[in-house]
Amino acid sequence: MPEKTLTLDQIDPLLLFGTHDAHLRRIETAFPNTKILARGNTVRLRGSRSALGMIERTFDELIALAGRNGGVTEADVDTVLAIAATEPGPVKRGVGDVVLYTPAGNMIRTKTPGQAHMIEAARRSDIVFAVGPAGTGKTFLAVALAVAALKARQVKRIVLCRPAVEAGERLGFLPGDFRDKIDPYLRPLYDALDEFLPSDRLGAHMENHVVEIVPLAFMRGRTLNSAFVILDEAQNATPVQMKMFLTRLGVNSRAIITGDITQIDLDPRDQSGLVEAVDILGGIDGIDIVGFSKVDVVRHRLVKDIIEAYDRRES
Repeated sequence: MPEKTLTLDQIDPLLLFGTHDAHLRRIETAFPNTKILARGNTVRLRGSRSALGMIERTFDELIALAGRNGGVTEADVDTVLAIAATEPGPVKRGVGDVVLYTPAGNMIRTKTPGQAHMIEAARRSDIVFAVGPAGTGKTFLAVALAVAALKARQVKRIVLCRPAVEAGERLGFLPGDFRDKIDPYLRPLYDALDEFLPSDRLGAHMENHVVEIVPLAFMRGRTLNSAFVILDEAQNATPVQMKMFLTRLGVNSRAIITGDITQIDLDPRDQSGLVEAVDILGGIDGIDIVGFSKVDVVRHRLVKDIIEAYDRRES
């Protein structure tokens, strides 16, 4: 009878198996002709090849759920088992892949199928659009990929930018000069970089223009060679700005464009450049479009519920 060994190095086994291995026994009961033996973070499976594939898929899905919600419930196990039984497709690859090690030695891993898809797309294409709701880790993962490319000397610099579009507020009411007014719009990019680079190195990189964080308007007229370029909150870029950004790429450069088309802050008379770009660029070789959904939300568990509530209201 076929056997398979799984190593669960991306999750505390207790979270996955449940108290007294209750979740593990539940999975074993769902596949009566299989045997599951767990020791530490190693799981040995014995059964038919199709059953082993479905059990592995079940573990992958539960690990992703635990990463998003901080744990796994019996209801989660039952739901995933039902999906595995009705959709016995190939096991999702890439969930749990290490993207980058932080200065503290922590591993940044993909936690959801959408994130895994984004990593795969970034590895094969020079331009990637990552489109989906808030809380799915699009910006965080894009910055992690940029820092990883810089550390591996695949690029010589990182350029991060955002449109400076008000979400109900007005720049003029903020105190200070233009830089002081614009910094709050760029703060999420600083926060992401702080996770991946020591503060002294980040400061040196910014001083030497190895890392730049700029408003989108400042990109006009530039040609970026050997650069990893990120456009965040791209739903607030106009079509003219989007075309301008995409044509900045020079030799040996890559770009990731992230955005949420449900949170457009442009004047209602203006079209979103992200919506237009996704519509007209999807068939070009070297450009990938990755769609995230509420299933990929990795923030507080209530974020997913909030997104669903707004979706219901709008529909």
